[in-house]
Amino acid sequence: MSEEHPARAASMKSRAAVMAKRKEDWLALFAPDAVIEDPVGASPIDPVGDGHRGAAAISAFWDKQIAPATIEFEVHHSWACGMECANVLTLTIRMPNGMKARCDGVFTYKVNDAGKLVSLRGHWEFDQMMATIGPA
Repeated sequence: MSEEHPARAASMKSRAAVMAKRKEDWLALFAPDAVIEDPVGASPIDPVGDGHRGAAAISAFWDKQIAPATIEFEVHHSWACGMECANVLTLTIRMPNGMKARCDGVFTYKVNDAGKLVSLRGHWEFDQMMATIGPA
């Protein structure tokens, strides 16, 4: 899969930073006014469903959702067009309590002209992910 498309490149850099637990590298991928909706809509992660907007909220999202876990990405398909990329993937999330979960979804990445992420949206169902939780 070619990473030449700017949104696809950003998505792959995001994946690499998350898997390597490199917060500063991950935060550097985002524009100052970016928004993360992961998952899209209201959920226990984002009860109001407005997303995590701006640098402080995105940093807090890392601290609460990414830092405590080990996350592996399996990208099944990737489509890039315009300034966006949609990746169909499976996340395997290993939690510090010895449990793991699987999350299947479509994750979209939109970049600005500078190649910075302005939007990261995860389309997945919270209840389906919760149903997969079990011993690692």
